[in-house]
This record gives sequence, C-alpha cells and structure tokens, in this order.
Amino acid sequence: MTQQGVDLLLLSVGADLPYFCGYEAMPLERITMLVVPRDDAATLVVPELEMARVTPYSEIFALRPWAESEDPIAIIAELMGKATSAALGDQTWSGFLVDLMTAKPNTNFRRASTITSAIRAVKDAEEIERLRTASRAVDTIAGRLQRGEIPLIGKTEAEVSAELGRQILAEGHDRVNFAIVAAGENAASPHHHAGSRKIAAGEAVLCDFGGTMIGSDGVGYCSDLTRCVWVGATPDRDYLEAYAVLHEAQAAAVKSALVGTPAQAVDQAARQRITAAGFGSYFIHRTGHGIGVEAHEDPYIIEGNQEPLVSGNAFSVEPGIYLPGCWGMRIEDIVVATDGGPDPLNLADHHLAVVEA
Repeated sequence: MTQQGVDLLLLSVGADLPYFCGYEAMPLERITMLVVPRDDAATLVVPELEMARVTPYSEIFALRPWAESEDPIAIIAELMGKATSAALGDQTWSGFLVDLMTAKPNTNFRRASTITSAIRAVKDAEEIERLRTASRAVDTIAGRLQRGEIPLIGKTEAEVSAELGRQILAEGHDRVNFAIVAAGENAASPHHHAGSRKIAAGEAVLCDFGGTMIGSDGVGYCSDLTRCVWVGATPDRDYLEAYAVLHEAQAAAVKSALVGTPAQAVDQAARQRITAAGFGSYFIHRTGHGIGVEAHEDPYIIEGNQEPLVSGNAFSVEPGIYLPGCWGMRIEDIVVATDGGPDPLNLADHHLAVVEA
C-alpha cells in the first residue's frame, strides 16, 4: 500500500476477504467490508445477523457489527477517515461502490487486485501442500475415470458431471467448482455445459473438474484437472495423432515452467508445438491460469505476460486442440514453480485412456 500510494484497502465479497481474515462473506444486499488503513488496525464491518459465522481474530481485525436500523455505508465512510486513495476489492458490488463514492467524494477508488494479487500469487509451503492435497484428490477420481470405473456409455453428460461432483465432495472437497463433461463434438467447446446428450461408443469424452477444500482457518484452496478418455472402441487415427501432439506440447510447457522464465514463454512452449503440427488455429485459449483460493487468479500463462515466474507461483498448464463439429481435447495439470524446477501437483496418467463402459 505504501509503495502504491494507497491509504486504505477495502475488501468485501470475493476471495481476498477469506484469504486475509478467514471469513467468507455471503453475497448479500447487506454489505460486509474489511477496512484496512495503511497505518492503523483493520476493522471487519459485518451485518449483525452474520456475526455467528465470523471467527474472531483480535490480533488481525476488530469487529464492527451493524444492526438492521444502521447505515453500513456511513459506518464504513467514518472508518475511512480522511483517506484520499482507497483500493476496493474487485468483486465488490458496483452498487456499494456508487454509495461509497457518494459518501466519500474526495476519495479516489482503484482496484485492490493491484495490491492483493501479487501477495496471493506467491504460495508458501503450507499453501502448496494444501493445493497438493486437493490435486491428489481429483487425481484419484481421474484414475477411476481412466480405468473405466465411472460408467460413460449410455449416460448423459449431465449424469456423468453429477457423478464427478459427488466424487469431488467424497474425496474431501467442500465445494464443487465445476465438472465439465463434453462428449464428441461438444468437446470442441472448451467450457461446454454438460447437458442431455448421451455418450456413445466410438467417441472421446473430455472431463475438466475441480473444487475447493476449506481448512480449519476458513480459507479454501482449489483443484483443477482435465483428462480425456476414448470410449468403446479403438480411437480414430486422426484423434490419436492430434492427441500425441497435445501430449508432447503439454509436457514441454510443464518442463519450461522454471523460476525466472517469463509466463508467456510457457504459453509459447505449448503453442509452438501445436502450431508446428498444423493445429495452431485450433488452440483458442491461453495455456494456463494461476490457482489458489480462487480457481483462476494470477499469474496468467499467456502471450504478453512478461512477468517472470517466481518460486511459489502455482498455475495450470492446459493446452487444448478443438476442431468445431468434430472433437476437442485438453490435458491440464496444476504446476508450482520452485527453485528446484517445476513441481506438478497432478500425477494422473497423461496418456489417452480407452475404456469399454
């Protein structure tokens, strides 16, 4: 805050709040706000009826519950004092920002992520182990998928998605963040919504799934994994050839994720191999995103991001190839940059599994 000339940090809904104080606010019309002055103690302004959900940490923040008859914007404005520059949580509702701007017309508001993202992007040893635990849990599910223990043929995408969600919770996650199941031509849409289409023999199924494991401190860490399987018959030759390219590209990108390497170089390591094989125009998204208390956060593994990786950065490496109307494929692992080299947190088999059921 001092380096950026920010007097005050204001955190409401979103991942920053639990990361810094262990409390996750409900996205309500009743505002919750952690007010962090640069040179004074922090205060958590919270609806009185939500107080029972707050674990107090008096060494970190004071509590200021507000009653239904009070004006919480006025309370926050008073705590802001004479601040001329305030960094507001990026996911704060715009209505609250409008109210705060009205109450504090002489305060310049900016995004809090310019401060908080750089802190959250570097994981310490405990955070890495929490990410590893979450990753190994979804590895277990991927192993069942690859061994044919999760029925696919004759099931709808939605049914398989629901089953993956049940297993994510059974493996220790507290929340299911997503469970993409895309069969055949639907896999050409990277964020396909699982629907009523039934999975048939002789086609590929892309599964991208993850959740959040919440610790005793109230902070959750995410998992995110993608694997593809071929169901019911020998894979088509063109699919196998493309998958071999993808497999090589993903491995090369993981290998390139060294401390000091620009984030964009990891993207380039995957993209160059896919482009050389003639599939460049079918790789339509970045190679990866940071992961931690949010499924998507800094650093982003994309062309143009010249920031060097630092020890403790955790991110996905997930190149894909998508042929509209035909098929799609993606391989995704979570990787941590360390002084000893890239540390892949996911160990599920990267080869294309062929299942009969």
